[in-house]
Amino acid sequence: MARTTGSTGVKTKEAIRRAAIKRIYQHGFEAMKLRDLADDVGIQAGSLYNYIKYKEDFLYLLLKEVLVELLDGLAKEVDGPETPLAALEAFIAFHLRWHTARREEVFIGNMELRSLSPSHSTEIVGLRETYEKKLRDILEWGNKDKVWKVRDPKVTTYAIIAMLTGVCTWYRPRGRLSQEQLIEVYRELVLRGIGLVKK
Repeated sequence: MARTTGSTGVKTKEAIRRAAIKRIYQHGFEAMKLRDLADDVGIQAGSLYNYIKYKEDFLYLLLKEVLVELLDGLAKEVDGPETPLAALEAFIAFHLRWHTARREEVFIGNMELRSLSPSHSTEIVGLRETYEKKLRDILEWGNKDKVWKVRDPKVTTYAIIAMLTGVCTWYRPRGRLSQEQLIEVYRELVLRGIGLVKK
């Protein structure tokens, strides 16, 4: 397949990223061959090395980019609310919107951490912990303001994130529930879980 006339390096890089996400999601990182990826994008296999020097580095950079985008998006949503409840509701809505829209990347992030080198894995886990800490801080804020009483904010953080992220395994945009209806269902589940349901 010939490279599209007039395509730029930036466009090619983005095309590689999209094609790699699809291949890794469908076949796994270890099974992804760079020659096949080059064919998907329509470039020569040798040209791919202008964008990917090492396969593992590419996975690391992909996961890092996704997590940086996640953290940037979260900051815009949860740094504004003035109460713990509003911040928690904003976190729930953001997490569900982002994760249902980026299901393939979420799957890769959860399944392919094992394919990273120890140093890269440590950095990616650190970014994930930064995200988790945002929720833990909200739960601790609510404890401090006596909005709710969460016995163990750290464990509760893990439980809430696992529940919210699990939606990626079954949610379909054209399913019975709209995204907003889904958010409302999960909002009630989370608030019930911490002993607080907003009427």
